[in-house]
Amino acid sequence: MKVHRSLNLRGWLLVGTAACGVVLAGAIATFGSPASAGASLEERKLPMKFGWVACEPNCRGWVSAVGIITADTPKDFDDFARGRQLGGATVVLDSSGGSVNDAISLGRRFRNLGLLTTVGITQQNGGGKGARPTVASEAYCESMCVFLLLAGKKRYVPDAAHVRVHQIWMGDRADDAKAASYSAQDLMIVERDIGRLAKYTFDMGGAGDLLSLALNVPPWEDLHELDASELKLTNLVTTDLVSDVLPHADVTAPAMAELAPKTQARFGEESEPQPAKSTKTAEALVPTGGVATPAATSQK
Repeated sequence: MKVHRSLNLRGWLLVGTAACGVVLAGAIATFGSPASAGASLEERKLPMKFGWVACEPNCRGWVSAVGIITADTPKDFDDFARGRQLGGATVVLDSSGGSVNDAISLGRRFRNLGLLTTVGITQQNGGGKGARPTVASEAYCESMCVFLLLAGKKRYVPDAAHVRVHQIWMGDRADDAKAASYSAQDLMIVERDIGRLAKYTFDMGGAGDLLSLALNVPPWEDLHELDASELKLTNLVTTDLVSDVLPHADVTAPAMAELAPKTQARFGEESEPQPAKSTKTAEALVPTGGVATPAATSQK
């Protein structure tokens, strides 16, 4: 019972460093100054937030998703989507990842709505009348965020974006994974969740190469950043045209202030957000608002 409760509270990680996950923050200040860069980084340390970015009358707008995927994220998205006509809309992601099973649930919601996905940071331009929001392409999608990206019916990754993968691991033992001890139940749960992740990957049209690349990187090593050829090999990218996912929207790659290492989600901690630790896996503790159910014991 003690082990089971620990797994419920702590869960699993798809261990990673920085955020390329789900950029749904609709009101990020102009991204070029250290202050605004810091604000964006802080948002990545918190549970994922969704926002609608309107750019009418010239374009439809998009969904901004920023932060870590927790046990509450699928419900938060349901609340956000209620009463909105989101079918076929684009989700702009900036995320460090998070809970494995909850990311799978959220990804299936995306696909059911026929959403499109990309990686970026939403910028609200205060240039007066006629100024439109833009998407800065230098952003991060890491760990389980990569599998959210895969949920898009069409998927575009700009050249300046960083898409990074890592193994899934137990969140309460990722700090010193080599020295930690593991039970037979631990192995059963991680194998079960690898199976769930594999089924989801193929259901979304991804290639087995994505799982192979992710599961080949242990938590004590740096995240593996997918290059252009690997993005196509894994079928994460389905189009080379930004206009296929963000028609009539301005997409820029400005010189950005250097960002601190991105945060890695640890699922299940009911505590206040804390700064990212200075480790290769760059884990951060985040509140989830509840205790995981047995069906969601393996988390990123």
